[in-house]
Order: sequence, then structure tokens, then C-alpha cells
Amino acid sequence: MRLVVAASILALSAAAAEARPITFATTAPADGTLVLPLASAADLATRGASLDAATREAVARALAAAKFDFKAKSSLSLRGLGAYDEILVLGATPAGGTLSAVEVQNLGGAAAKATAKSAKPVAFVAAGLPDPAQAAAGAALGGYRFAGYKAPKPDEARPTTPFVVVAPEAAAAQQAYARRGQALAEAVAFARDLTIEPANVIYPETFVERTRTAFQGVAGVTIEALDVPAMQKLGMNAILSVGQGSTRPPRMLVVEYRGPGAKGQPVVMAGKGITFDSGGTSLKPGSGMWKMKDDMAGAASVVGAVLSLAKSQAPVHVVAIAALAENMPDGGAARPGDVMKAYNGKSIERLNTDAEGRIVLADAVAYGERRFKPAAIVDLATLTGAVGTALGDDYAGLFSRHDGLVAQIEAAAKVTGEPVWRLPLHPSYAKDLESPIADIRDIAEGGGPGAGLGAHFIGFFVEPETPWAHLDIAAVTWSSEDQPTTPKGGTGYGVRLLDELARSFDAAAAARK
Repeated sequence: MRLVVAASILALSAAAAEARPITFATTAPADGTLVLPLASAADLATRGASLDAATREAVARALAAAKFDFKAKSSLSLRGLGAYDEILVLGATPAGGTLSAVEVQNLGGAAAKATAKSAKPVAFVAAGLPDPAQAAAGAALGGYRFAGYKAPKPDEARPTTPFVVVAPEAAAAQQAYARRGQALAEAVAFARDLTIEPANVIYPETFVERTRTAFQGVAGVTIEALDVPAMQKLGMNAILSVGQGSTRPPRMLVVEYRGPGAKGQPVVMAGKGITFDSGGTSLKPGSGMWKMKDDMAGAASVVGAVLSLAKSQAPVHVVAIAALAENMPDGGAARPGDVMKAYNGKSIERLNTDAEGRIVLADAVAYGERRFKPAAIVDLATLTGAVGTALGDDYAGLFSRHDGLVAQIEAAAKVTGEPVWRLPLHPSYAKDLESPIADIRDIAEGGGPGAGLGAHFIGFFVEPETPWAHLDIAAVTWSSEDQPTTPKGGTGYGVRLLDELARSFDAAAAARK
């Protein structure tokens, strides 16, 4: 008899983490921490206006004595000067002529991280910065913390005093942040939470529950979760073959958002949602297997992107399809050599059950294409270790047959600071995946270009004329170190990129090959 211990039985749920509130003002609070982003000592005259002359002079002397270089990521903490407990100077020299939105976000994120334990207000002086609302967005992203399951400690209480963005046009900045930045930060946090949660808490059914909760009260959204009988009726045998070894049944989650005034066909965003990947019958090594709880990061990000767009009521039409399954070994699990037909009738020979991500996405992209007739399909997946070998942990691998869609994704990546690098889809990959008994194999015998072969496999289930792109995000969904707007652990990579892509999407341009 199978025994399923539900998270509710374990009474396991993360305590809510109260983020420091973000507010806007034209003048800085009189005490607490004052954050001064400076590109040169001359910036003290404007951004240090809340300091008296003697304190400004003392800060200038301290900067000179420390030989502060004003470069990005440089910081200097000064205490005992004037009325503030701390004056935190951040280097704000732009890489180009002016600070980009990402650079301003990084300043806000760095300030939020550096002052995370400050019990008093934090004032970030944004006077003269290109877009103060971006500093607030950065602070929200950088201030993220997964609540976790540790017993609470009094000295670790989250500060309730505000992070104040100080700008001459504070009201306008606050409105800009409320229109987009706040929803985006909340959506990234949603994706990060799902990625970090343990697999006994997040599995296909609870992923769906979390999604429904997140979208409560959001206009323009419809949510549908296909269960096993529904998928059997539709012929989604690919995802069913992946989930058949687990006591947690798979789901195909569809979240559609049609914004005010949105016209045309939607952009479909498909995400790999393997809530735990043991490798199945082709079992993974035990070392590091715990991290396979994050194999659903693609699904978290596509749903997160739709959440951001819907909460900000963007005038776009988008669909997230999350292919959710657990890949586990038992007597009913799929075996190497099994053959099944995907949703669109194409047959698959599975040589390795640890190549399950492309299998669930075969049904997801084919279903999305047939049901929604989209203007484009973009899939996100923690698909291969090979992409990290090729690109390291700084870039997602980008594959596509459509140059026009690639150009739009690359532009969105640059704007959002979620970088991509295009890799080839060589015609020889089709031969590498030929099967003597099915339409396609999941892997090539003897190895080969793993990331490219995985991308080709997914593209096999999308009609050639449909603009399609695959993002292999395996190396960028989990960070081993803190960055200004990204914590250690789950990054939420892809939410910002897809949000920007949807807002700026040009269907005619995307179809260009």
C-alpha cells in the first residue's frame, strides 16, 4: 500500500516573511540610515542635501581617505557623522553614459541588502537618478527573503520601518512603481518561493493551489488544471509517462490572461514543472539530488510572468502552460526503451528517463499551439547540465528557428538584466535523434551536444511556421551567492524577461526567420 504523507499532515508551512515596506518622499527621514548613491564626490552637493555642511564635508573627507572609486558594487559605511546612525555610500558610476534601469535596480537592491537588519528607517536618495521607481523595484527584489521553516528567533525579526525612496517627484515615482515594479517584484518572489520550497510541500497539486491563491482577485485571468483523466482523454501520454512512477499525479496547468484592450493571438509561455526529479528508473546519483526540487523553476517563472502582467493589468494576451509532474522510480515507472505518443500524435522512444523535461514539454508546446494558435511560443526549462558547461551560470541558452523572435528576446534580456546567449540548432540534430521504432528519440546514443539536442527535441513538437524559442535556464535558476537583486538560492530567472517580452512583443517581427 502506498502511503502519501501530505504537507498538511506534517503541519509544514513556511511562515510569512514580512518585507520592509517601501515608501516615497521628497525629503529624507531625520534619523536611521541614509544611502547615497554617488558617481563622484560632486554628487554630494545634491544627494547629500539632507546633511548639514559640516557632515557633508566629513563625508567628503572620508571618501578621499578611503580612496573610494565610485564604481558599481563599491560601498563605504560611515558611522558617527551627523544625526544619522549610518551613512552608506554606494558607487554609482554607470557602465555607459547614464545609469540603466538595471543599474538603478542594483543600487536599490544593494541598499536593501546592506540595511536588512536596520531597525530604523532607511532613506535611499534617488535625486538625479534616471528612474527612482527602479530603485524601489530593486529594493523589493534585493530585500526578498524566503521565510523558511526555522523556529523564529527574536533577534531575527524583520524590520517594520520603511525603506524610503527620496526623490523630488516622489508622487510620480510612487505611481510608476505601483503600476509595474511592485507587481513584478511580487511575481519574482512567487517564483522564488516555489523554486526554494521542498518537494514534500510543492508537488503538482500544491503548485496549482499556490497559483490559484496568488491570482485571487486579479482581473482578466482564467485558470484550468488538467488532471490525469483529462490528460488521458486528450492523449497527453508524454507527461503521463513521466508522472506514472509517482504517488503525486501530474497536472497540466493553464493560466490565461487577456488584458484591457489586448488584441491578436497570445504569446504562449510553456514551463517545465518537474517538482522533484530523481531521474526515475534512470536514477540520478544521490549527491546533490536534493537540489532537484528546483526542476520546476521554468513552470514557476512562466506563471510568475503572467502574474506580474495580470497584477499590473498590462494590455497583453498571454498564456502560461506549466507541465507539472514528479519523476520518481517505482514498479509502475517508465522504463528506458518505452514508446508513447504525445498529444499531437508523434511517437517518442525514451532511452533515458532522466531526460524527462523535454518529454513533458512535448505535450505542453503541442497543446499550447493547437489550442491557442499563438503568435509565438517560448518555453523555459531547467533542461540540461550541458548548457552550464557551455555558458557558465551567467547566461540562459537561447535556441530558435526565428531570428525575429530571438531579437526580441535578446532585447528584453538586456533591458531586464536576465542575459541570454544564442546557441545553434544544427540540422544534424534531427539525425542524432532518429529512432528505428518511433518518430523521435529523447536522447542521442553516445552523447552529443546535449543542450542543442534537447532544444531540437522540443522544437520537433512545434510546427515550423510557428515562432518558437527555447530557453535552457538550468544554470541560472539557482545562485550560490548573493547579488544586488538576487539572493542565494532560487533566483526567479525569467519572470522579468518574459514580462518585458510580452509588453514589447511584435508578432510580425517575431515571425521573421
